[in-house]
Amino acid sequence: MPIIKSAKKALRQTARRTGVNRKTKKGLKIAVRSFETKFKKEDLKKVCSEIDKAAKKGIIHKNKASRLKSRLAKLLKENSRTSSGSSSLKKELPKKSKCSKKMEKSEK
Repeated sequence: MPIIKSAKKALRQTARRTGVNRKTKKGLKIAVRSFETKFKKEDLKKVCSEIDKAAKKGIIHKNKASRLKSRLAKLLKENSRTSSGSSSLKKELPKKSKCSKKMEKSEK
């Protein structure tokens, strides 16, 4: 335990800041997890805002914030692609040639 008055104050400040930082970091983790289950564009904006706030306060590094936002955007893009997968599969199927159509008619 500190004896000097300024050291006592520094200890109190550190404890207060640690609590605030933990709360912010925990909120950030919860926001990211909730986005990973829902995959909505509105949620992505909220999570990116939380990430930016944490980076601005120095709770996480700016490069980590950028990496997180990039990964979440990539997840959203992949998920939107798979959810509309049935319509995209129709576009990718090759068209039948004239010969195959004639063969089908002759078999009937």
